Amino acid sequence: MISQRTTATRTTAAARTAVAAAALPTVAGAYVLAIRLDKPFVLRLAGRSAVSVSAGRYLYCGSARGPGGLRARVARHLRRRKTLRWHVDRLTTKGRVIAVWAVPDGDECALAAQLGGLPVPVPGFGSSDCAGCPSHLFAWPEGAVLPFGPPTVSRD
Repeated sequence: MISQRTTATRTTAAARTAVAAAALPTVAGAYVLAIRLDKPFVLRLAGRSAVSVSAGRYLYCGSARGPGGLRARVARHLRRRKTLRWHVDRLTTKGRVIAVWAVPDGDECALAAQLGGLPVPVPGFGSSDCAGCPSHLFAWPEGAVLPFGPPTVSRD
């Protein structure tokens, strides 16, 4: 049986997610998620060897081309409870999205190229349909400056 407290916590989390996502436009575009992992975990992706992902901060570059655009896609990533569909879902369900940079009409590969100097923890992560990018996931070491300016949404 689900307690009233658990239900209230889920409702509050859903409300915070809706408020955070409401700041984003409903147009197509690209985004960068900043994800904090408090503890390491083993990442398993179909057809690949398992990889240990360390605790720390990560940046993921993605695109939003479907209905609802950036608002809908990012709102999905901000939810902890969801069906695992994309590579990044494995991180967003284990960690916490702490910031989002949204780029209307942007390109995820262009964003990934701007982060090209950062470490790549999992080659091919999020970029299996991309011929030119080594990964769309990057480690974000303390002190590393990002080229995007302030985030569109900040949750930390």
